[in-house]
Amino acid sequence: MIRILIVDDEKPIRDLISCNLTAAGYRTSAVQDGLAAIELIEKEPFDLILLDVMLPGADGYDVMEYIAPRKIPVIFITARHEVRDRVKGLKLGADDYLVKPFEIIELLARVEAVLRRYHKADRILTAGDVRVDVEGRRVTRGGQSVVLTNKEFGLLVLFMENKNVALFRETLYEKVWEDDYISDSRTLDLHVQRLRKKLGWERSLVAIYKVGYRLEVSEEAE
Repeated sequence: MIRILIVDDEKPIRDLISCNLTAAGYRTSAVQDGLAAIELIEKEPFDLILLDVMLPGADGYDVMEYIAPRKIPVIFITARHEVRDRVKGLKLGADDYLVKPFEIIELLARVEAVLRRYHKADRILTAGDVRVDVEGRRVTRGGQSVVLTNKEFGLLVLFMENKNVALFRETLYEKVWEDDYISDSRTLDLHVQRLRKKLGWERSLVAIYKVGYRLEVSEEAE
């Protein structure tokens, strides 16, 4: 799974970024100052670093000079919008520069673009012993390959991207079948039943009365 380090001294921003990256299938770690970032980078491998400029301990430019020899992709995220600040960050080796405030959808797009540039864009989703390589369309359970139909795979990705969230039947049907939902159709239910059996999710993939389905995954199982 792609690992991303978030370095920002504002907790609400760290939490917002982490939540959305996790929902998109990435694994995140977060720290609030430059020195903590350097210590963590020494201990653990990361595929991408989202780095604020104005940090306590050591600022983002100092951290960037430490990161550069390690060839880890970096996106600067900062309130500094002057051209000279962007140029300085890029000259130090950053791959992109995003100014606060920003839209999460733009951040996700930039993250994907930088990871593709470094051939690290494969999106891996996990839930318990089930692992999904979204780009490669490969599914394993306990290390064993699981064969799914296209519709089953589409449903699985939706459930794993929205763990512990109740998804409406209409939403599931329209996104996977790309057609208007037929209220008396059993098609969706049959596909969900097959997913339960193939993945051992009889208790995890639960029906929500008058709503749809929810994939229930505990934090310990992820």
